[in-house]
Amino acid sequence: MNIQHNPAEHRYEAINDGDGTVAGFAAYRDQPGSRAFTHTQVSDAYQGQGIASELVRFAADDVRAAGLRLVPYCPYVARWLKKHPEYSGIVDWPEPEPAENPEETTR
Repeated sequence: MNIQHNPAEHRYEAINDGDGTVAGFAAYRDQPGSRAFTHTQVSDAYQGQGIASELVRFAADDVRAAGLRLVPYCPYVARWLKKHPEYSGIVDWPEPEPAENPEETTR
């Protein structure tokens, strides 16, 4: 498996060395000074092989090398980062969505 950055598609990709198939990806959007990860997906045929973890580690290392901050909107990326505190110095946790006030919605 070859992990690479595909800036044209705004994602990091895991490419099957054998046939060039995209086995998985971690999508992001760039913001000033940071890279916000929005979705990670691995094809069913490649599930359970640690590909998502490899993708996120590669992406986090790339974000760090670029001098950017990492914002984990993607639930998988967030869980991975919580298990890898060595990246905590580059992470900006997103603010939770404000809860609706039930009293305001019934008035």
